[in-house]
Amino acid sequence: MAANNRPVSFTHALLPILFLLFLIGYGLMARPLFLDQSAFPLEIIFILAAAFAVAQQVFLGFKWKDIERTIVEKLATALPALFILFAIGIIISSWIVCGTIPMLVFYGIKIINPTLLYFLAFLIPVIFSTLTGTSWGSAGTIGVVIIGVAIVIGARMDITAAAIIGGAYFGDKLSPLSDTTNIAALAVDVDVFDHIRSMLWTTLPSAILASIAYLILGFVYPPTLSSSDLNSIQPFLDSLQSLFNFNPLLLLPPLIVLYGSFRGMPTIPVLLTSALSASLLALIFQSYTLGDVVQSLYKGFSSDMAVWVENVPDTVSALLDRGGLYALSEAIMIALMVFVYIGALDHIKAMPIVVDKLFAFARRRSATIISSLVAAAFTNAMTSNQYATSFIVGDAFRSKYEQLGIPRKVLSRSLEDTGTMLEPLVPWHAAAVFMAATLGVSATEYWHWQFLSLINFAMATLLAVTGIGCFYNEEVNRD
Repeated sequence: MAANNRPVSFTHALLPILFLLFLIGYGLMARPLFLDQSAFPLEIIFILAAAFAVAQQVFLGFKWKDIERTIVEKLATALPALFILFAIGIIISSWIVCGTIPMLVFYGIKIINPTLLYFLAFLIPVIFSTLTGTSWGSAGTIGVVIIGVAIVIGARMDITAAAIIGGAYFGDKLSPLSDTTNIAALAVDVDVFDHIRSMLWTTLPSAILASIAYLILGFVYPPTLSSSDLNSIQPFLDSLQSLFNFNPLLLLPPLIVLYGSFRGMPTIPVLLTSALSASLLALIFQSYTLGDVVQSLYKGFSSDMAVWVENVPDTVSALLDRGGLYALSEAIMIALMVFVYIGALDHIKAMPIVVDKLFAFARRRSATIISSLVAAAFTNAMTSNQYATSFIVGDAFRSKYEQLGIPRKVLSRSLEDTGTMLEPLVPWHAAAVFMAATLGVSATEYWHWQFLSLINFAMATLLAVTGIGCFYNEEVNRD
């Protein structure tokens, strides 16, 4: 709430959002696509947008101290997500130095049929993310392994990355362990399992169609190395074996993540426990020194640490030389700037004002559901935060749903159908930045292959228009 409780007009609430849209349109689209100039860094875009929002509020008579307090409170809510980013960087490097990722890549190359890679790149993260409830964690762990296999066998990186991200977001959306799943249910006051059962109507058919598409793509765009050609990468496999000693106990770090997530344990302690176990395994089974392990956790693993190997192939270095505490520093900085901007908007409650005004026209059930889908997509794209999206859009549409006899679990589903599922497709979104930094493929390259989200958008709209899966025959709760 603004410090002086003065209402803010729709125009004043809309201005900082329009300014951000201008910066995105000019800095990220017009400059590289039409003016043949470099795009503006995302950090600068959100700094400028935040500065505009703050300057406007000061001009309107709000005090800087009150604005600053709101921004700091917003940043405080973002800290757990930022800590996870740091932890993911440590996880990646610890799993590499202990030999977990190299071992999984080694046996993955031997076992995986290259033609089925895209299908498996979707299916494996589906399972992993459903058990863990995290899209970022799934992409940053098992996704890195799959990308490593794809690099070696010459698969399409854009399709592989899209399949990994789609699979990761399946569990992020449907797992009862997912934070966004629980937040969406909480935002509109529905039982989390009712929320999940509602989402099955859109997500499960979308996942089935996406898996079929990836299966077909394996034959349309097969990797350059067929099963019979895998012998040609024996030098690569030999190099991995020269760098690491493989042992079944190296599966312990990912098993810790799976167990901790399945039991609903706090994410950051579980990730750090996994990293610690990986570090100890590295000292026990590998030839790397304590200094090498510490350096890996700090600035990432380097194949140069293997002083007993004279020549490490470039493909091996490209796979292994990554991770560390600062691996995702760019993603962290962008996320910080985004939260500064949305913190400034929160001070005058700009997003609720704009959303409520723009969608006041919706009077029919189908129009109301579609409006909430559009509002969730717009809000998430602008705020880069699904938590904010759930509460802002949920609050704006809750009474409309109840007035028209639409169960709230349809609203909670809609919040995720275009909110959560849109995240990895918007280039400036923190989720897309994370995926690009982790998998090495930008959103502009993979978005049109990310079938789960694209099909889910169409499926959600189809159900809204037809009324199928909207539970109109059920009694609507009114508090």
